[in-house]
Amino acid sequence: MADSTSTPLLSHTQTDDKHHLPSLGSTIEKCIGDFNWNQFLQAILVSLAWFFDAQQTFISVFTDSQQPWHCTKTNLNSCTTNTTTMCNLPNDSWAWDGSIEGSIISEWNLQCSSSILTGLPASVFFMGCLLGGLVFATLADSSLGRKNMLLFSCLLMSLSSLVSTLSPNIWVYSAFKFLCGCGRATIGTSALVLTSELVGKKWRGQISVIGFLFFTIGFLSLPAMAYINRSSSWRNLYLWTSVPTIFYCILVKFFVQESPRWLLVQGRKEEALASLKCITSTTHSNVNLAINGMFHKEETWNVDLYSALKILLQKKWSSRRVLAIMAMGFGIGLVYYGMPLGLGNLSFNLYLSVTLNALSELPSSLLTFTLIDKINRRSTILLFTILSGVFSVMSIMEGKLWSKLQIVFELISFFGACTSFNVYLIYTTELFPTCVRNSALSMARQAVVFGGSFSPLLVGAGRVNKFLCYGVFGLVIGCSGVFGVFLPETKGRALCDTMDEEENKGSGILA
Repeated sequence: MADSTSTPLLSHTQTDDKHHLPSLGSTIEKCIGDFNWNQFLQAILVSLAWFFDAQQTFISVFTDSQQPWHCTKTNLNSCTTNTTTMCNLPNDSWAWDGSIEGSIISEWNLQCSSSILTGLPASVFFMGCLLGGLVFATLADSSLGRKNMLLFSCLLMSLSSLVSTLSPNIWVYSAFKFLCGCGRATIGTSALVLTSELVGKKWRGQISVIGFLFFTIGFLSLPAMAYINRSSSWRNLYLWTSVPTIFYCILVKFFVQESPRWLLVQGRKEEALASLKCITSTTHSNVNLAINGMFHKEETWNVDLYSALKILLQKKWSSRRVLAIMAMGFGIGLVYYGMPLGLGNLSFNLYLSVTLNALSELPSSLLTFTLIDKINRRSTILLFTILSGVFSVMSIMEGKLWSKLQIVFELISFFGACTSFNVYLIYTTELFPTCVRNSALSMARQAVVFGGSFSPLLVGAGRVNKFLCYGVFGLVIGCSGVFGVFLPETKGRALCDTMDEEENKGSGILA
């Protein structure tokens, strides 16, 4: 135990004047102490959720795809290599290249159905993401907390994905995709918020990037799994991705710590102490001294199920931030989700093009990890949204040379969207206090998903006119970064924990 002459962790813990007592935010920063292995392992375990999130987000690229086909030898006169569709051909004049169960299109004979029907599972998945985000967004800020929200989301996503393998038709399959989207909606939000709240501000940006790296690896795993499974049923892909997620839920239940910031905001001091003692490099006696001696001003509003969203929109400064962030997210989401879905419009191997797109997320994550402490958030988002927009528009150029460069332009555009998305998520966590951070980030991701929900329609229109796909993508994301001028810069700022604290800190920057 420290002697009586040693300097206490917080210099004002013995004073009776509450105005000189340390705040919740400064107390947490000092209690967490230096970055250590416990925090790193916690960050790895929490961020692993992004791996499974990526798999369910992009699995439809393979399970719902149009399978390659060929003319059979018995009817060469009616089936030629110039035929672009099999819908007007006799049934015995063509055949699928691989297994008839390779995708839902071939198994359920949807190859000649309308694009609305074949795109229904992907569309309702995004609708599930929107609804799930709205319904579950504030649970992580109110009753469930970050850890339990992450556990619930992963479990709902994995179980609905697992049961979808029993689907007898596209209607039942779409229903399970809707439930999967509902569960998936809050995984990235809960994981990112929990990770950022388990470490001090010095490492917050770098640690947040771990989730992006896992998302990239999860995305990369899909073309490899799909290629191995190309001669088998699409149902196997769901089995291979959902069962490991269930085992991951068990790890979350028993080994992940709840955010001490959230616990203290909720008034659960004993649980916060226990969580801090599991992750901190500070001695336990100093943690007790700091927590007991801090001054935490209670919020002037009650944090119940939907009051977090209500207060975000009631206060002028916070509603301005939410609207600006959501406007930025719409454009980023349109390209981030639309580019992979539109790869079928390019004359390029699907497995290879998806792999290249997934690989482009890797340098994006590494760039974010390297520069996040050195760059301004607003200017970075503006730069990369413009970069993405310019190269997306360039992807519509026709001609022999331009056609060969289309995949290059598409990759650069997707890289710009990925980098913008990474910085956008980190930026959002820094703009809002602990008591509403998860709700605010959920709203931001809702805007991204809402933008993504329009991408299948534009991709379908792009089969006839490429400008309606890549041209619109480029114009929208190119303008989205401009909304950053309405937001304050957060580089190097400590996280706030209450609305009053954030409002007081931001009064000199943004009223």
